[in-house]
Amino acid sequence: MSSAAHEGQPHSLARRAPAAPHWVIYSDEFVSGITGPPPVADVSGYNVFILSFLLLEGAWDKAEEWTQLSASDRSTVKSQYNSAGISLMVSAFGSTDVPTSTGADPTNTANTFAAWVKQYDLDGIDVDYEDFDAMDAGTGEAWLVTFTTQLRNQLPAGQFIITHAPVAPWFSPNIWTNGGYLQVNSEVGSLIDWFSSHSITEGTSEYTTCSGLLTSSSSTWPNSALFQISASGVTLDKLVIGKPANTGDASTGFIAASTLAGCVEQAKNQGWDAGVMVWEYPDAASSWISTVRSESWPV
Repeated sequence: MSSAAHEGQPHSLARRAPAAPHWVIYSDEFVSGITGPPPVADVSGYNVFILSFLLLEGAWDKAEEWTQLSASDRSTVKSQYNSAGISLMVSAFGSTDVPTSTGADPTNTANTFAAWVKQYDLDGIDVDYEDFDAMDAGTGEAWLVTFTTQLRNQLPAGQFIITHAPVAPWFSPNIWTNGGYLQVNSEVGSLIDWFSSHSITEGTSEYTTCSGLLTSSSSTWPNSALFQISASGVTLDKLVIGKPANTGDASTGFIAASTLAGCVEQAKNQGWDAGVMVWEYPDAASSWISTVRSESWPV
């Protein structure tokens, strides 16, 4: 694991953002018999586990389960995960919250969310912002810039991880009123450890082949394939490929794990090393990531 080198170091150093590649799995769905994260063995092969979701109204689903564990149980789980080289994070917003459209103050929201991360001793926060109306209107970018800036003020680099999980089309140039995620990256990209660009929800055939995913997106969302996004100025080793575990986990964007393994190998051969994100546990677990990594960074 990329963060194994930090084992045995002081806690503040152990929290440093792990080096690429990042193997990221989300967990939102209720799993019978499991409160919070699963046993570490269930997610071997990953190095980031994300509890979903922290909402404007508070923690829900797996994030709420984390708060229901006792402080000592959380400490035990956290130690087990970190000893295995796995960072534990929380994801904010998701499809439920549209913070810009509903008028949430970005600075206050960042302060509240950062305090929650610290209170519950997590390694960082993932910003899964899906306020499509705001991005269409050109108001999402400034909100995200302010929110991210304040998050980083409260969660210093080197101590906490901050990631974003935008849909890939938001990286298309010349479509979004105020620049979409290319503008967000331009203003606060240096504060973000990586982007899990999820090519999941946009069109039935979008990003479902290696070429569509890596080198040439469709005319519907031009220049939003991995290497095209990089060519628009986003650091290549910050571009994590995001995918659903199966067709039930997202309406579109599915690629079989064995096919995705070949895409990952192709990308690695072209100098990319950012990693892969999957939605979600338990549909993806150790066997899924083992397959996806098999031709590039075998487990």
